[in-house]
Amino acid sequence: MPKKKIEALEEVKRNYVRMALESGNYSSIARHAGISRTTLTKWIKEYEDEVREQMEDPTSVILSTEPTKEELKAKYEHAMKLLGEKELEVAMLRNLLKKTQYRP
Repeated sequence: MPKKKIEALEEVKRNYVRMALESGNYSSIARHAGISRTTLTKWIKEYEDEVREQMEDPTSVILSTEPTKEELKAKYEHAMKLLGEKELEVAMLRNLLKKTQYRP
Protein backbone atom coordinates (compact mmCIF):
# COMPACT_ATOMS: atom_id res chain seq x y z
CA MET A 1 0.00 0.00 0.00
CA PRO A 2 1.46 3.44 -0.95
CA LYS A 3 2.35 5.79 1.86
CA LYS A 4 -0.15 8.54 2.57
CA LYS A 5 1.52 11.93 2.30
CA ILE A 6 0.82 14.51 4.97
CA GLU A 7 0.49 17.88 3.23
CA ALA A 8 2.06 19.91 6.06
CA LEU A 9 5.18 17.74 5.93
CA GLU A 10 5.30 17.92 2.15
CA GLU A 11 5.18 21.71 2.39
CA VAL A 12 8.12 21.68 4.80
CA LYS A 13 10.06 19.53 2.34
CA ARG A 14 9.23 21.90 -0.52
CA ASN A 15 10.41 24.85 1.57
CA TYR A 16 13.79 23.20 2.22
CA VAL A 17 14.07 22.32 -1.47
CA ARG A 18 13.42 25.94 -2.35
CA MET A 19 16.00 27.20 0.12
CA ALA A 20 18.53 24.72 -1.30
CA LEU A 21 17.80 25.75 -4.88
CA GLU A 22 17.96 29.46 -4.03
CA SER A 23 21.17 29.21 -2.04
CA GLY A 24 22.87 26.46 -3.99
CA ASN A 25 24.36 25.22 -0.71
CA TYR A 26 22.71 21.83 -0.22
CA SER A 27 24.93 20.75 2.66
CA SER A 28 24.18 23.83 4.75
CA ILE A 29 20.44 23.56 4.18
CA ALA A 30 20.51 19.82 4.99
CA ARG A 31 22.36 20.53 8.26
CA HIS A 32 19.86 23.27 9.12
CA ALA A 33 16.98 20.88 8.42
CA GLY A 34 18.63 18.13 10.48
CA ILE A 35 18.68 15.69 7.57
CA SER A 36 21.37 14.12 5.41
CA ARG A 37 22.42 15.67 2.14
CA THR A 38 21.22 12.47 0.45
CA THR A 39 17.72 12.96 1.85
CA LEU A 40 17.66 16.57 0.67
CA THR A 41 18.81 15.45 -2.77
CA LYS A 42 15.90 12.96 -2.90
CA TRP A 43 13.48 15.74 -1.97
CA ILE A 44 14.97 17.95 -4.67
CA LYS A 45 14.45 15.22 -7.27
CA GLU A 46 10.85 14.82 -6.12
CA TYR A 47 9.86 18.50 -5.86
CA GLU A 48 12.26 20.47 -8.08
CA ASP A 49 9.87 21.10 -10.98
CA GLU A 50 7.06 22.18 -8.69
CA VAL A 51 9.33 24.40 -6.59
CA ARG A 52 10.91 26.07 -9.62
CA GLU A 53 7.43 26.94 -10.92
CA GLN A 54 6.59 28.38 -7.51
CA MET A 55 9.84 30.38 -7.48
CA GLU A 56 8.85 32.01 -10.79
CA ASP A 57 5.49 33.10 -9.32
CA PRO A 58 5.94 36.66 -7.98
CA THR A 59 3.14 36.19 -5.43
CA SER A 60 4.90 33.23 -3.87
CA VAL A 61 6.76 34.17 -0.71
CA ILE A 62 8.93 31.86 1.37
CA LEU A 63 10.70 32.65 4.59
CA SER A 64 14.43 32.30 4.87
CA THR A 65 15.99 30.58 7.86
CA GLU A 66 16.17 33.97 9.63
CA PRO A 67 13.31 36.03 8.16
CA THR A 68 13.42 39.80 8.18
CA LYS A 69 10.51 41.96 9.27
CA GLU A 70 9.74 42.70 5.62
CA GLU A 71 9.66 38.99 4.75
CA LEU A 72 7.33 38.30 7.66
CA LYS A 73 5.07 41.17 6.64
CA ALA A 74 4.94 39.96 3.00
CA LYS A 75 4.15 36.42 4.13
CA TYR A 76 1.44 37.71 6.49
CA GLU A 77 -0.15 39.85 3.77
CA HIS A 78 -0.11 36.93 1.35
CA ALA A 79 -1.71 34.66 3.97
CA MET A 80 -4.40 37.24 4.72
CA LYS A 81 -5.21 37.56 1.02
CA LEU A 82 -5.54 33.78 0.71
CA LEU A 83 -7.67 33.65 3.86
CA GLY A 84 -9.98 36.33 2.48
CA GLU A 85 -10.36 34.43 -0.78
CA LYS A 86 -11.17 31.21 1.10
CA GLU A 87 -13.71 32.96 3.33
CA LEU A 88 -15.42 34.39 0.25
CA GLU A 89 -15.44 30.96 -1.37
CA VAL A 90 -16.98 29.37 1.74
CA ALA A 91 -19.65 32.09 1.94
CA MET A 92 -20.54 31.59 -1.73
CA LEU A 93 -20.75 27.81 -1.29
CA ARG A 94 -22.93 28.16 1.80
CA ASN A 95 -25.23 30.52 -0.08
CA LEU A 96 -25.45 28.10 -2.98
CA LEU A 97 -26.14 25.22 -0.60
CA LYS A 98 -28.99 27.16 1.06
CA LYS A 99 -30.54 27.87 -2.33
CA THR A 100 -30.40 24.23 -3.43
CA GLN A 101 -31.77 22.88 -0.12
CA TYR A 102 -34.82 25.14 0.02
CA ARG A 103 -36.17 24.63 -3.47
CA PRO A 104 -39.91 23.85 -3.39
